[in-house]
Amino acid sequence: MTFRLTLLAAAMLASASPASARNIVIGNDDGLTANVKALYDALKAEGHDVIVAVPCSQQSGMGGALKFLQPLGPLAADCVAGAAKAGDPGAGPMTRAGLGKDFYYVDGTPVMAMLYGVDVVANERWGKAPDLVLSGPNIGQNSGSIVVSSGTVSVAQYAMMRAIPAIAFSAGENSASGADLVNPLSTLVAKRSLELIDKLEAASHGAALLPAGTGLNVNFPDAPEVAAWKLAKIGTYMKYDLKFVADLPAAMGKPSAAGQPPLPGLFARVSDQAPAPGEEGDEAVVATKDIAVSVIQVAYDAPAGERTDIAKMLDGLVK
Repeated sequence: MTFRLTLLAAAMLASASPASARNIVIGNDDGLTANVKALYDALKAEGHDVIVAVPCSQQSGMGGALKFLQPLGPLAADCVAGAAKAGDPGAGPMTRAGLGKDFYYVDGTPVMAMLYGVDVVANERWGKAPDLVLSGPNIGQNSGSIVVSSGTVSVAQYAMMRAIPAIAFSAGENSASGADLVNPLSTLVAKRSLELIDKLEAASHGAALLPAGTGLNVNFPDAPEVAAWKLAKIGTYMKYDLKFVADLPAAMGKPSAAGQPPLPGLFARVSDQAPAPGEEGDEAVVATKDIAVSVIQVAYDAPAGERTDIAKMLDGLVK
């Protein structure tokens, strides 16, 4: 009887696991968050082997920034959410209690943290690159032309340049969490993220999850519970109105102190402009109510048709 029950339990576990367990590295630009922890937990529950490698500190807006040939010394300050403490090495396993062996930090940019996970940790564990790199879920949508400065999307881009399938996930600002790493929305976003990953898994039949040179940028609306999955494109609609201003405190409604000179800086606010004709299908528009899934290409190379057009224009100048 015990033997039969053991077989039944094994069968149930097998049916609950994905058809092909994957080696996955998770990165982001926010550091240790409830979003990352929830996605890790959801992936582990499906049987995947997962490494988390994220920046020590908040790195939003850093895009693809890197620090070349600069050794990372001991931490000068604690990491976000107590992932590591001042004096700990510049990169390594998180020292926060209760996280386990899969969580790592880097005192650097988002791309640097992901590369540490791929080049150092994944190589030590698997002897090869991961099957998939996931970035995020970010706290705040990365949609529209703002993606060029997004650390979340740049993590996916660098993975794609390594020929690693990659997906960038972003959720609403309401998915933020404190040091307790708890936000019910994070668990929901993770669950819905697995809907996409499982669909890709079923379609891949054990092969690579995405075609070479392509990735996905996925943006969840602030209320993702019943949101539909929609294909979108990264277009020209700007959700965020970015302007460099001569006096940033004044633009933020906080006038500078008396006698102090204006303090210039970059101002950002959520745009109140309606989409222009032709922008209705833009990612930033779709993500206000649905889950926007945009297919992204590696780096900046233009499609073959556009290259042909430019070659004709430069005929006689270039070969």
